[in-house]
Amino acid sequence: MSAIQSLAALLKPIESLSPEMTISEVADQLLQPSHKAFLSLPVVDAAQRPLGLISRYRLQDIFMQRFGRDLWGKRSVTEAANPGSLVIALNTSLDDAARIVTAQLQYPITEDFILVDEYGCYQGLGTVLDLLKAMESRIDQRNRALNRALRELKNSQAHLIQSEKMASLGQMVAGVAHELNTPLGYVKNNVQLLRDLVQPLLELAEAQAQLSQCLTDPDTSAETVEAAFARVQDATELASPATFEEDFTPLVDDTLYGLEQIGELAVSLKDFARLDRAMSEDIDLNDCVRSALVIARNALKDKVKVVTRLGELPTITCTPSQINQVLLNMLTNAAQAMPDSGQILLKSWADAQFAYLSIQDNGQGIPKGIQQRIFDPFFTTKAVGEGTGLGLAISYKIVQQHGGNIRFASEPGRGTRFVISLPLNQTQSLQRSA
Repeated sequence: MSAIQSLAALLKPIESLSPEMTISEVADQLLQPSHKAFLSLPVVDAAQRPLGLISRYRLQDIFMQRFGRDLWGKRSVTEAANPGSLVIALNTSLDDAARIVTAQLQYPITEDFILVDEYGCYQGLGTVLDLLKAMESRIDQRNRALNRALRELKNSQAHLIQSEKMASLGQMVAGVAHELNTPLGYVKNNVQLLRDLVQPLLELAEAQAQLSQCLTDPDTSAETVEAAFARVQDATELASPATFEEDFTPLVDDTLYGLEQIGELAVSLKDFARLDRAMSEDIDLNDCVRSALVIARNALKDKVKVVTRLGELPTITCTPSQINQVLLNMLTNAAQAMPDSGQILLKSWADAQFAYLSIQDNGQGIPKGIQQRIFDPFFTTKAVGEGTGLGLAISYKIVQQHGGNIRFASEPGRGTRFVISLPLNQTQSLQRSA
């Protein structure tokens, strides 16, 4: 059922009362079934100008007096009518009419309101109850529209947050791939060198096998045996143990080192994502820092010096993959705040209630005018296409959902410091914030 859109839908074309009617006659009118739904009746002059409303409540007061009907019954209705009754033009909007009525509403409600045309001439009555029902219907309709808009906004926000996460994941994967390329490159190169290095050994083995065959065959000529022996001598010189050991050992050590780096990245990536762990677990925040530093290595190296001063921390209950996302966002932002080179100082400590992590850079800082907006969704100072403005907003929400907080201080030209605090007892903290 659609909501009522105008006052015209509430109009009740009730026949008006003449000023010449007596109070007794009006009382009889109010007793008629056609007037049962109305609290009052309008008194209108010959020019159809409203003179006021006479209410059941007013008549009751009169007739409850001693000899009230005898004293008042034959008097003109205008003597009992309320000249200050509410008069509203039909072209008034429903919202404005509701504001006018509710502003003058008194309890108990004893009167309806008069509806007039644009010239002030009487058209009919409107009841307060009908108006309140119409407004309730409109409010319900608006609530449904707002709920629809809210759902759409949440869906859009979820899509944008997912897009930001995928963008962060893409950057992370690109950085990890770049980090893997270096050890993979020299492992591949070393394997190729080892293949070349092993080739003389293979040739020596083949020459020795040929010589052995010649020596065991009585029909082999002396010349053939001599040639096979010479080949073995030549192959032995090419595969001398000294030369082989001198080249082989460094290549193997170098290859093992590269494989260890690849293994470290793989373990760090798994720890970072916590793909084989529970959603929430007890962890050391310092482990998250170390894991995030490995994953962010590509974004930090060659331009940023990272100094860590990690103190001993008690374990905290959290979702590690989300905390890792916060740290990666913070480290990436700090690196981007230093276009040329700089330093990031990471410190951790704890007190009786919270574990703290400080991320401080000596980059370009945050201008004073925008410092109050940096956690707002979609706010970014980056060029179009370079950022969505969701990184810090998501980080702030994650820390807040863990019962913690993010504070920062920044001075343009000197750098920025963020301090993340996470409760040692997350359950109690969330209960306090609820």
